[in-house]
Amino acid sequence: MKLMIATHNDGKLREFSRILSPLGFDVVSQKQIGAVAEVEETGKTFAENARIKAMAFFEATGIPSVADDSGLCVEALDLRPGVYSARYCGEDAPYDVKIASLINELEGKTKDERAAYFESAVCCVLDKDTVIECSGRCCGWIGFEPKGDGGFGYDPVFMVGEKSFAQMTAEEKDKMSHRGKALEKLYEKLREMQMKG
Repeated sequence: MKLMIATHNDGKLREFSRILSPLGFDVVSQKQIGAVAEVEETGKTFAENARIKAMAFFEATGIPSVADDSGLCVEALDLRPGVYSARYCGEDAPYDVKIASLINELEGKTKDERAAYFESAVCCVLDKDTVIECSGRCCGWIGFEPKGDGGFGYDPVFMVGEKSFAQMTAEEKDKMSHRGKALEKLYEKLREMQMKG
């Protein structure tokens, strides 16, 4: 069965594929399908936005669709950028600009004052009556400078212990990341459904 991931982000697609392909799904991107859906993320929470995206792509294509909405929440910034993580510093700002701005906003803050978490909400629409929703969270802190060249997005500055997400292997990150946790829950729910047949 095809499972379409509603994202343009190749890093996200690789994560989804690593975790969900072992169930026998043919994990494809919206680009590979040529799927186009006008989606305005008007939700006030990650879960609302994930559902809006997954439903829009399922309705546009009829193909089972999975979407996630995730973001970085920094305690000292009143949980900003939050649901606006991708649009922080403007819609098209590159991540090195977003990261520099984040570090600048936390200027003078100690490690203890840089607590943050990544949150991910995943929504899977298999058919009009079957919708699965899962979420995951990973707590850490915002580093004083970017570290590592793996991952994507805010990974170089999101620290878990003394290591950034960008310094971890894909397997290390999957085990502890917000999206890894949400996808693990989705994996288990899909596996249960397969076993029930």
